[in-house]
Amino acid sequence: MPRNRIIILLGMLLVVLAACNSQSTEEKMYEHLEEAVSQEDGFAEQQQPLVELEQQEKELYNEIISLGMEEFDQVKELSEEALGLIDKREERLNAEKESIESAKKEFDNVKPLVDELEDDNVQTTAKEMISVMDEREQAYQALNEAYHSALEQDRKLYQMLQQEDLKEDDLRSQIDRINENYDNVIAANETFNEKTEAYNQLKQDFYEQAELNVEYEKQSESESNKQSESENDTQEADQDQESTKDE
Repeated sequence: MPRNRIIILLGMLLVVLAACNSQSTEEKMYEHLEEAVSQEDGFAEQQQPLVELEQQEKELYNEIISLGMEEFDQVKELSEEALGLIDKREERLNAEKESIESAKKEFDNVKPLVDELEDDNVQTTAKEMISVMDEREQAYQALNEAYHSALEQDRKLYQMLQQEDLKEDDLRSQIDRINENYDNVIAANETFNEKTEAYNQLKQDFYEQAELNVEYEKQSESESNKQSESENDTQEADQDQESTKDE
């Protein structure tokens, strides 16, 4: 019983850097920041497959509910299919996490460079940007954990549906637990989105204050889903991407 989760990916900025013999600290930081964006490509690539898997599961759930336990053999077969989809969703979620953590590791390369920035305002913005990115990482870990918990409750539901003597009260209690878990997912996703948007703005501010020739190019979006049978909720969050061009 997934809910929709909409993710706003890192927006892209076109930065035109003048050719020179040596890189400035700002340019070195730019390269690490944009490589971090590239490392999140794997995160973006998981979103549409997650949407499709969750939609398939939602359709199976609706079919199970329409059948009722009177058609137990069919319910059991469909529940087994749904369990397989949950396993696939979990694999995608793990790949998503690996990409986020790889991007954060690359991002952390800018931290020792901040003290080399000569302009106090630029340095202040850079430090704030780093702080918000750290908060974004924490928000993602909370989101990932919340989604894993929700998947485990989904798994328990389909295991229960394979019991022919399943009591209606037990089923309703499990559905309530699932809805509560997805409420946690929604709250965690909203926090992740807020941190992403704040980071994107601070990164753009940093480029402008550092007098890198920045032009807004595009903001990419991707959707990852989590839809509940009883209600649909949307959430948004991903970082902005940026690309370089030398002249």
